[in-house]
Amino acid sequence: SDMLRKQLLRRAGADVVTLRRADQRELFLVQGQPEWIDHTIDLTKTTFLGDMWNAMDCLLRGDDRMLQVLSPTRISGAQSVGIVLGEAPIRTALVSYAESVIVTGLAVSLLTALLVFISIFFFMVRPMERLTRAMVLFRENPEDPSRIVQASARADEIGTAERELAAMQSDIYGFLQQKTRLAALGAAVARIQHDLRNILSNAQLASDRLADIDDPVVKRLTPRLVASLDRAVSLATNTLRYGRADERPPQRKLCCLSSIIGEAGDAAIEARIAPVPISFTNTVDPAIEIDADSEQIYRVVLNLIRNAVEALVERGTPGRIGVTAARTGARVRIDVTDNGPGIPENLRARLFQPFATASRPGGSGLGLAIARDIARAHGGEITLVESGATGTVFRVEIPDREMLR
Repeated sequence: SDMLRKQLLRRAGADVVTLRRADQRELFLVQGQPEWIDHTIDLTKTTFLGDMWNAMDCLLRGDDRMLQVLSPTRISGAQSVGIVLGEAPIRTALVSYAESVIVTGLAVSLLTALLVFISIFFFMVRPMERLTRAMVLFRENPEDPSRIVQASARADEIGTAERELAAMQSDIYGFLQQKTRLAALGAAVARIQHDLRNILSNAQLASDRLADIDDPVVKRLTPRLVASLDRAVSLATNTLRYGRADERPPQRKLCCLSSIIGEAGDAAIEARIAPVPISFTNTVDPAIEIDADSEQIYRVVLNLIRNAVEALVERGTPGRIGVTAARTGARVRIDVTDNGPGIPENLRARLFQPFATASRPGGSGLGLAIARDIARAHGGEITLVESGATGTVFRVEIPDREMLR
């Protein structure tokens, strides 16, 4: 009936309903036909973005506008259905829906943020606090094994960091324990070496008197005895010198490099009673000056040449030792070359470690270690350039003071 139809349309909030058919259009009025229509929304052609735009337009501009909404319909024989209605109820419903969405979104966001915070706190912040606390405690007393962090079984980056920190702390603890034992051993050795050097000095004095005896056997054995005592005294002196922690810093000044190398070469050759002839060649330009401590550079070159002499004597054939040098800008390069048998492959990795070559006859194992320490004190370095059956080349590089600033 008309009354029921009007009640249904009024409940729907519609003022006018139109039903378009192929040959006609039916019009149903509820409160009379409106005088104008402010906006038409055609749902038969709109898209998802268009629907969003219409909703935002209603929220932002919605007032007492009259809307005409066209929509497809499943009514038999009809093409579309249209409704004319006021925009205010729709906007009220949209505002209510938007408020519900905002409140729900805030609640979900707060809950999500809380869950994320809890997850980050328990899975990242607390483990990092534990790692940080372990590092601080270990730093306060690295010799206490109870302060080494206990790594967990986690498979992520935090677990990897824990395991690496535990391994690093264990290594540091082991190194400190080893250094402590070596320090105690070194102190004892230093005392022994000090007394031994005094004893050997007395033996040297006695051997000098033996050289005055005319006995042929004594004449034959005295040079060997003197050489052995010289090597023993040198070993004791080098050990004490290397063990001193108060090695003075370099007293640098410009000095002639050629004269330093010449003195070191003569001292190294003359100090060794070699059964084979060994030639020494100093081709350093006398005009080259080095900005360094002359006494310490002398020790560096002396140790390198002495090692070359020992290698040539060990081979038992005539040998050659040569020293060249060149200045490149603010850096001086010194090359010490010999035609000895070369350095064994298994010894090269630990060549500059103390006592690495102590097993060689006549060697103390401290020469290269002392030379490297002196070079590094000058801001330079010693490197093994090459070594083989045809000989060995060591290179010393010393920068000027201006280059280190």
